[in-house]
Amino acid sequence: MTDGPATSRPPEDQTPVVLAVDSGGSGLRAVLARGTEMLGEPVVSEEAVRTGARGVDAGHLLELLSPMARRLFADAGGARPAAVAVGAAGFASLGEQLRAELPSALAREWGVRRVALVADAVAAYTGALGARPGAVIAAGTGLIAIGTDLTAWRRADGWGHLLGDCGGGAWIGRAGLEAAMRAYDGRGGGSARLLARAERVFGPPAGIPGRIYPRADRPAVLASFAPEVAACAGADPVAAGILREAARHMADAAAAVCPASGGPRVALTGGLFKLGAPLLAPLEAELAQRLPHAPPMPAEGDPLVGAVRIAAALAVGGLALPYDERMLYVVAEK
Repeated sequence: MTDGPATSRPPEDQTPVVLAVDSGGSGLRAVLARGTEMLGEPVVSEEAVRTGARGVDAGHLLELLSPMARRLFADAGGARPAAVAVGAAGFASLGEQLRAELPSALAREWGVRRVALVADAVAAYTGALGARPGAVIAAGTGLIAIGTDLTAWRRADGWGHLLGDCGGGAWIGRAGLEAAMRAYDGRGGGSARLLARAERVFGPPAGIPGRIYPRADRPAVLASFAPEVAACAGADPVAAGILREAARHMADAAAAVCPASGGPRVALTGGLFKLGAPLLAPLEAELAQRLPHAPPMPAEGDPLVGAVRIAAALAVGGLALPYDERMLYVVAEK
């Protein structure tokens, strides 16, 4: 555990350098920062960290991170971090090996004694809202909502495309393809426009299942059709209805995690919101109805910014965020 939130900021020339890492399903990003100011551009690896029998593979993460970190250290004149924060996809349910092995490995590798391992949703929250109460909807291929009153974390959904992620990119894409196949069959609830889009993207309709079901990256393939749904929404009531339903699912998840008091705010983060007004307009209406006490605010930053903020706070004393071994695990030696 940490010693509590920092009460003062050291002079600029004494502000510690920290290393922040964002480990997601599509790869790894890492950056050095002095305080919360990034030192140059992040270094990126397009190889994702493996998940094994004990969860997220700590050895593989370090194998990928080490050359990235060496490059960052060299570019910063040999600077070494006073603290490291790693935001990792799957950490909440698959973080056993990371907790057991990564802090000691970072201590051996670079002498780092202050390490924070956090769920990617916590990094997304901290990047979007910082250390204030509220709720964040993180939406890409999947969807999760996370909230806090600064005493505990609450999460809703994020259960994957078979059991949840309702309203996420894969959910929208699957619903759009279902409407396309309904039109192909002549069943009610179909969309001729979505059928035409599906044919352009995936080929003859009868072959679409065979092009999707065997894919190991099936959620991403389904999510790739979400922009087609958004493109049809202005003229197609079926497509527009899919996005309204997605917005309801998102608002449901946010309402499940948002604190009832304390001046909470709500923010959105993730690539799915690039769909723009066809999704954002119904979502804003749903949030205004479901969470009138929690006004929306623009996300201040992404999950890498969140990892920077966590590392910077840890380097100078402590965190103003709730400690939870499955969501935010800290090793901070004196």
